[in-house]
Amino acid sequence: MQSWYHIFPKNTGLSPYVWIIFCILPFYFIFKSSSMLEIIFGIIMIILFFISYGLSFASKGWPVYVWTGIQIAISISMTIFFGFIYFSLFLAFFVGNVQNKVGFFVLYSVQLLATIVSVNIGFILKDPIFFSQFPFMLICIVGVILLPFNTYNRNKRDKLEEQLEDAHKQISELGKIEERQRIARDLHDTLGQKLSLIGLKSDLAGKLIDLNPEAAKKEIKDIRQTARTALKEVREMVSEMRGAKLSEEVIRVKQILKAAQIDFELDGSTDLQATPLFAETVLSMCLKEAVTNIVKHSHADLCKVSIEEMKTGVTIKVEDNGVGLSQKTEFYKGNGLQGMKERLEFVNGSLEIDSTNGTIVYIRIPNAIKINE
Repeated sequence: MQSWYHIFPKNTGLSPYVWIIFCILPFYFIFKSSSMLEIIFGIIMIILFFISYGLSFASKGWPVYVWTGIQIAISISMTIFFGFIYFSLFLAFFVGNVQNKVGFFVLYSVQLLATIVSVNIGFILKDPIFFSQFPFMLICIVGVILLPFNTYNRNKRDKLEEQLEDAHKQISELGKIEERQRIARDLHDTLGQKLSLIGLKSDLAGKLIDLNPEAAKKEIKDIRQTARTALKEVREMVSEMRGAKLSEEVIRVKQILKAAQIDFELDGSTDLQATPLFAETVLSMCLKEAVTNIVKHSHADLCKVSIEEMKTGVTIKVEDNGVGLSQKTEFYKGNGLQGMKERLEFVNGSLEIDSTNGTIVYIRIPNAIKINE
């Protein structure tokens, strides 16, 4: 139920001043009675009605129906004894605020039946008050019929709008989290390879500085160039998150493998014809991570990359002749493999690893990309 401060009807199609009149009007009908006992009885009924009306909003569970039953009984009494039917409008508004569907229809049926019966009794008794306000009674009965559904549907719509707003907020927060994770993966994949290359070239330059100073200078020059390239890629990634072409990534793969003194063999074309740029970007990032792991963990001296583009999709096989993954179990827990899996799952792709002799990584993406949400 709603809070106690929502007991005054809103958005019912009637002015708030009309509801104020409905609160004051019963006293007019009561004081028209000649008997002091009837006046006292009527005032007690009014006070008891509004107390029950407030408690029905503040209560939960079965007490709601008890207080509503008391209100219906008071409304019938006020209609028959004083010709005041307008409490039924308050009840109609309250019934519309009942959230339980079964409870709503039960109270609606009882309230409507009680209103019609009490009005008919008043006409049968030939009370002149009933005849004098006949047009208003018709309007009141129409309100009793329509107002509960109007209030019920409005509350249901408001609740759905609140849920929709909460859902939008949650989606927005999840989007922010996903964006942070994506940027973290991109930074890891982009900077990881370059920093590994800088580390390898720095080690090589340190070894050559006494033996072959000219070669060491060349390596230092390559380090400087690699650092500039990394900075440029990070700036481009942050500014526009541009797509990565597979042909460009293969060139960078050759560079890092050459610096690590690992031979490189390429089978297939890097010029993908039927693959969207988004999918090609995912493939490029996964290839970069697979090669980075070979350099870091495999102790291999040969890396083979096979690219096969078919009607059903693209498959990239990255193979090395290193120690395999049985001795490098921490690889499974690293951000690299996890990032590859997340990227591929996002486009319905798959990642398979065979570590029987060396390591073979199969990266597959179907041509009919369906982004998982």
